[in-house]
Amino acid sequence: MIKFFLMLAFMCFTSYGETQFAQPIPSIDNPRQIIFSIVAGDDEAINHVLSTANNVLRFYGPENVEMEIVAYSKGIRALLKSEKEISVRVKALMQYDVRFVACGNTMQTKKIEPSQLIEGSEIVTAGVVELIERIRSGSTYIRP
Repeated sequence: MIKFFLMLAFMCFTSYGETQFAQPIPSIDNPRQIIFSIVAGDDEAINHVLSTANNVLRFYGPENVEMEIVAYSKGIRALLKSEKEISVRVKALMQYDVRFVACGNTMQTKKIEPSQLIEGSEIVTAGVVELIERIRSGSTYIRP
């Protein structure tokens, strides 16, 4: 019984703190720059990145974020029109100005034509180089 009351007291007096923003605070004029990669091709890995991206957008507000998701290797599957369930989620994130970038090298290796990608997807020569350059230019890389 004493353990129960101690646990109840602990739960009543324990509170979760709010995240303290680093300076400068994210805003339309100074958005957080975030980049993700999708490298694995299984549903769980792809959906994890898409869900995490959605959570970040909800927390900061889409107007306070510049977000890019780079798909390469097996992760290119996330940008294929033929993947109906995934493409619905990708298109929804695109509505919030999330950039989706496909690796041209992967497309060439896997013989994927640009017409097979979800409309609005961008293509770069090398997905990994895109990651490197965005990170060097100040984006925060969120590794799945």
